[in-house]
Amino acid sequence: MSDNPPTPSPAPAFLAAVDAVRRAASRDDLAVVEIPAPGGLAPGSLALAGDVVGASGRADPALGTGRFTLLHDASEPEAWGGPFRVVCFAQAPLETDLALDPFVADVAWSWLVDSLDVRGASYDSASGTATKVLSTGYGELARHGDGALLELRASWSPTSTDLGPHIEAWGELICTLAGLPPTVEGVTLLASRRVGRD
Repeated sequence: MSDNPPTPSPAPAFLAAVDAVRRAASRDDLAVVEIPAPGGLAPGSLALAGDVVGASGRADPALGTGRFTLLHDASEPEAWGGPFRVVCFAQAPLETDLALDPFVADVAWSWLVDSLDVRGASYDSASGTATKVLSTGYGELARHGDGALLELRASWSPTSTDLGPHIEAWGELICTLAGLPPTVEGVTLLASRRVGRD
């Protein structure tokens, strides 16, 4: 007889949220797959990976990529303000001159918030960071020249199990960072964006 305690059944609210995630629509130019969720963060968790689809029709994370993790804890941790927490990131290459724009991080954050709000996602306690990375190659990498990357890491607490709008907003964020046109009104692009999809 095993001394291990039985694994508790997933909470109904978490199962409903997972079902909503799995039914959520994604853009044709974004490949979304379920991946193993990180362990030990919460009693319930589900994770997705999303990569921009290139001109070849294949997912190409170099064009834009992201991760979405849904956490559930029925004890409602104080920092979450509820039983659910979403943790996500999205990143894409950026033209060097745009990376020098002092407002580009603010714009990246607004893309996420606008995407959530336009879709009617219900949430509280949003927080995050936007990071610009500038790089210059030397030696064998000198031929690559200067490069830049824009990354947004964010978390928020969904206030219902209807996670579809949250997934759609995250997917829109990845594609917007990659320079692809938004699919809904209310989300605007930076001028002179690019995406190397050819």
